[in-house]
Amino acid sequence: MLPLPSEAASDLAALRRTRPLTHCLTGSPARMFIANALLAAGASSAMVASEEEVAAFAAAARAVLVNLGSVTPPLARAMHAAVAAARAAGTPWVLDPAAIGAALPTRTALATALLAAGPAIVKGNASEILTLSGGEGGGSGPDATASVAAALPAAEALARRTGAVVVVTGPVDALTDGQETRDVPGGDALMPLVTGTGCALGGLMAALLGAGVPPWRAAQTGCAAFADAGAAAARHAAGPGSFAPAFLDRLYALGR
Repeated sequence: MLPLPSEAASDLAALRRTRPLTHCLTGSPARMFIANALLAAGASSAMVASEEEVAAFAAAARAVLVNLGSVTPPLARAMHAAVAAARAAGTPWVLDPAAIGAALPTRTALATALLAAGPAIVKGNASEILTLSGGEGGGSGPDATASVAAALPAAEALARRTGAVVVVTGPVDALTDGQETRDVPGGDALMPLVTGTGCALGGLMAALLGAGVPPWRAAQTGCAAFADAGAAAARHAAGPGSFAPAFLDRLYALGR
C-alpha cells in the first residue's frame, strides 16, 4: 500500500475544515454508499432529486455530482435543471457517465448533452470515456471492456475539447487535463464488488471541488484516497460484505 501523498492529506484536511455541502444526483442503488463515503471523508451530502427543488439546491450547494448510474426520465430532467443552476451560480460539478454505450442510446445522449454544460471533472471507466469522446466504448453496463491504456488518447482529446479534467478508472486510474497525464495506482479487486464505490469516488471529487481544491488536485486526491482506502480495507476483509465498512473506516482515518 502506497502512502497517501502529502498534498492529498492537505486536501482532505481542507475538506474536513469546510464540510462542503455536495449535491448528488444519482440513482437509488448507490445513494446510501455515496452519502456514507462523503460523511466518512468529512463532507456533507444531500440527495435531492425532485424536479421542483434541484435548481435551488444546486445553486445553494458548494458542488454537484451528476451520476447516470440509474436514470429515469424525471431524474434526467432534474439533472439538466441542476446543471443549469450550478453553471449559472458558478458551482463546480462532476459528470459520471455511468453505463453509457451503444446499447443505451438514451443515456448516452443525456451524457453528451450534459457534457456541453461544462463539468470541472469527468470520471468514467475506459468504455464510458471512449463512448463519451465519440468512439466505440464497447461497455457492458457499468463494466468496462476496454483497458485504461486504450482509452487514454480519447481521454486526452476529451479533456482538451471540454476543458475538464478527465479521469479513467480501472486497476490503475489515470487522469489527464489534455496536456499532462498521471497514473494513480492502488485499490483492490474487491472494490467493484461493492455497489456505489465508483459512484462515491465521483462524489468525493465533487466534495473536494466544493472545498476549493482545483480540479486536477480534486481528481488526483480522490483517486489516491480511494486507492489507499481500498487497499487498506482489503487487508482486513474476508469478502465484499466486510470490505464495505472497512473501506469507510479507512476513508474516515485518512490524513487524520
